[in-house]
Amino acid sequence: MSYDSNYQNNNRGSYRSYDRNDRGGYRGNDRGGFRGGNRGGNRGFRSNEPVNVSPPVWSEVTLEPFTKDFYQESPTVAARSEEDVMAFRNENEMVIKGDNVCKPITTFDEAGLPSKLLEKVKSQGYDAPTGIQCQGWPMALSGRDMIGIAKTGSGKTVSFGIPAIVHILAQPRLKRGDGPIALILAPTRELANQIEGEIRKFLINGLNVTTLYGGAPKGKQIRDLQSGCEIVVATPGRLLDFVKSGVTNLNRVTYLVLDEADRMLDMGFEDQLRDILSFIRPDKQTLMWSATWPKEVRALAADFMASDAIQVNVGSQGLQASKTITQKFEFCSRFEKKDILVKHLETIFDSSEEQQDLKIIIFTSTKSMCDDLTSDLRYKGFGAGCLHGDKSQSERDWVLRSFKQGTLNILIATDVAARGLGMYIKTKTLLKRKKNDIDINMVI
Repeated sequence: MSYDSNYQNNNRGSYRSYDRNDRGGYRGNDRGGFRGGNRGGNRGFRSNEPVNVSPPVWSEVTLEPFTKDFYQESPTVAARSEEDVMAFRNENEMVIKGDNVCKPITTFDEAGLPSKLLEKVKSQGYDAPTGIQCQGWPMALSGRDMIGIAKTGSGKTVSFGIPAIVHILAQPRLKRGDGPIALILAPTRELANQIEGEIRKFLINGLNVTTLYGGAPKGKQIRDLQSGCEIVVATPGRLLDFVKSGVTNLNRVTYLVLDEADRMLDMGFEDQLRDILSFIRPDKQTLMWSATWPKEVRALAADFMASDAIQVNVGSQGLQASKTITQKFEFCSRFEKKDILVKHLETIFDSSEEQQDLKIIIFTSTKSMCDDLTSDLRYKGFGAGCLHGDKSQSERDWVLRSFKQGTLNILIATDVAARGLGMYIKTKTLLKRKKNDIDINMVI
């Protein structure tokens, strides 16, 4: 099966003829559907009357068929012996669970991606897929529910982002009032924005992506949804708000990703996740990605995923120190910490030839400590910015942008930046292998 534009256009055309007499799709003959018959589309949320949309009773809904198995094993991969496959998995510390799991690929060409998408991937300067991508792509493209466990910064975003694009290309085009086809849920605003930025690099054939998160004005997010976005990256709270108020719907979602699932559980999103899934058709493809695999996440996977779900684990399933990071511990009283930190920073900056490439992340346990330390370091002449939950979205965006561009060398943050932020920095060092990138992480 080809994924190129010819297949996409022909396939979409057949779907359009399939529902010609029922232009509303899931909405039946009522063109308003969840919008309460408002021909103005999602603008109906402006009504003074409160809207509280209930999830569909899926057992009473006739679901349109959709395609989700796209993987065609290349002759090179098929010719690999089981011994070669086991050697590759052992080398990359992979553990596979499930029946009939695809063999891993080792190059981008072996993934069988559409030609335009393959060009986009190669244009980013990546030499080869990372370990999780080598095994995760064939698993995701096969259309089966899957679980991917790998450390932050290992390339998980691209592992589910590329198959999402392939999946969307084979589906019928969005019609007015349709929600997304691929939905990616993330625990924090920062991670959602970074996922969107990473996926945007690979978009082809006019596909669109947007982010939904709290703490930002709703207007732009609503306009993006109304204009049609095949991919939505969202935090659970804002998405659920939009769905229940009738701003958008999840009837077209056939590709669902739960990213950093362990972190979402830590932040208390389980009830919201269950609410969101009640609005999504039960035969969707579900992918769960996480850096750890505690029993709470395993229980969630048992409820959300098919019984024949497959799993790949790269590295340890539990909390384990990364082998790529040198860790040093210095014990001192809380009154000495700040002075010792400043001495370390002075030593680091004095020994660095290119200070613009120097990036230091300092984690603090409280928001007040984050603010105080930022003020103290700025007073001493360091380019520092802080990031925590009480900062406005514009402040958070400015700090991240300045840190990315090198205007700020030091980022001081609470655990809001514990996931995703490190992914950005490590993406440059692990995937593009730039030698001049420096990432120093301190916890105080």
